[in-house]
Amino acid sequence: MPSSFNDLINSNPLVLVDFHATWCGPCKMLAPILIQAKEVLQDAVKIIKIDVDKNPAMAAKYEVRGVPTMILFKNGQPVWRQSGVLQAQAIVHTVQSHV
Repeated sequence: MPSSFNDLINSNPLVLVDFHATWCGPCKMLAPILIQAKEVLQDAVKIIKIDVDKNPAMAAKYEVRGVPTMILFKNGQPVWRQSGVLQAQAIVHTVQSHV
């Protein structure tokens, strides 16, 4: 596994990873929701996107079976995961509960 991903998930106390695919309709719906959540959360969380088609090993490592799947890492360890689209308020609440 590339150390750059480890660097990313350890670069901030909280990192939300969005595993997505370009062909996925719900993934496209989630993109602006994540932007809204980031506007509220500001520096409390770093949000990164991983394309499962370009990074199949990463998707396999974290057992991502469907997209979109979001995994929240705290200090480099996964603490929450959710498949499907959530509203911005639910994402904000989840992240704030791990601060």
